[in-house]
Amino acid sequence: MLVIRDKQKEVLGSGMLKAFENEMVDHLAKFSPPLFAVIKEPQMREVVRFGFKQCEEYGLTLRGPMRLYLEMMLLFGSRFDTDPQYPWAREVLADKHSVCEMQRSEWLHEKILDYQAKVAGPNGANTRKALEELAAAGQNPPDYSPAEFEDSIRREMYRIFPEKAEYVGRENLTLLIRAGRDEGKKYEFQSRGENLMVVLKYAFGNGCADDLLYPWIGNTLRDDRITTPEARANRLEKKSLNWLDAVLKGSLGSEEI
Repeated sequence: MLVIRDKQKEVLGSGMLKAFENEMVDHLAKFSPPLFAVIKEPQMREVVRFGFKQCEEYGLTLRGPMRLYLEMMLLFGSRFDTDPQYPWAREVLADKHSVCEMQRSEWLHEKILDYQAKVAGPNGANTRKALEELAAAGQNPPDYSPAEFEDSIRREMYRIFPEKAEYVGRENLTLLIRAGRDEGKKYEFQSRGENLMVVLKYAFGNGCADDLLYPWIGNTLRDDRITTPEARANRLEKKSLNWLDAVLKGSLGSEEI
């Protein structure tokens, strides 16, 4: 069980903090109804408590900054603060001794708007198109040779979601690719499984293997009933394609994964 930190209690009061927790669970349910439909209220409450813990780490104790941090978790993944795709988040958050939390929150909000304009596009049109491209590619996933892996998957990232790839940049994409391969090696995945882990990190964030928002990823990776790396990778691939299909159809629900 995650613990609400003392500094936040000092600012909000323990009773007010519990009420704020309830408020944020309700808010995030409205912020992302499809995601809430999958993970349900108890899991979202754990997400909120994890977010409060992270806020304390970065000196965020006021309602507005804490709410923004939680929203960013849903937008970029719960570990967005250590994700090479969003180095600006860590830079802004870490500057807690020289800049007040309200100013840092304002900077983060500006960065979010910039991301949405450059990457997601009007009404998320770019993201929608990228998901459609990813769904098509997922029907026949490539199996890259070790020598060509980084260059090949980087090119595929640019092809499927050029706006995001340009925004993240070649150097940070390389860091993400290597993190995905390292994650895949923990489960003895071969090239196709490593490719899948990179794609999941690209889509759900660098910390997706342990993200409370996407428990189906971690549950599949650590399911003792799956006895071979190939079967584990195949199961995770199937769940990922089911999730993607449900998102595109607007019918995401817990039964899909």
